[in-house]
Amino acid sequence: MHRISDLEASILGLLYDEPQHGYQLEKTIEGWGMRNWTTIGFSSIYYVLKKLEKKELVTSKLKKVEGKPSRKVFTITDLGRKSMKEKLTDLLSWNKKLISPFDLGLAYLNYLEPQEVVDCLENYLESAQGRIKFLESSVKTQEELKAPYYVVALFSRPLSGLKTEMAWIKEFIEKIKEEENL
Repeated sequence: MHRISDLEASILGLLYDEPQHGYQLEKTIEGWGMRNWTTIGFSSIYYVLKKLEKKELVTSKLKKVEGKPSRKVFTITDLGRKSMKEKLTDLLSWNKKLISPFDLGLAYLNYLEPQEVVDCLENYLESAQGRIKFLESSVKTQEELKAPYYVVALFSRPLSGLKTEMAWIKEFIEKIKEEENL
């Protein structure tokens, strides 16, 4: 069995139900809003497809389209399906450490004046409000569209985490003000 990266799983999952060519994959990625929850860039689609083909997780063949250049269509293999199921089981079973650049800022915040830290954290809260509005709107839209529960979860889970983080930051600001007599 091949171990696959998160990026490879992003593409393999799109091929699970139907064969697609690279441009179709890009349109699906855009349509699903996948760049809100994956790190897949436009330029990496073909790179990942080539890697998946080399690992024999997908196959490809040229498909002629009248009046247009031939397109390379990719199809998931049985090995690809098994690898994807193994990856999904791993992703959904274990809590993994997430690296946040915010934590790097916390580690060295003592190099700023306390009021600068408070100002930065207040800016962070303000910037997070835009993301919260987006996620709330996305949850509402998906529910109105009667999207499957797992699609709604792609927006409700980060919304829940962000609201929890916002509450923590507000408490932290109060702690700084108290400790630093601001």
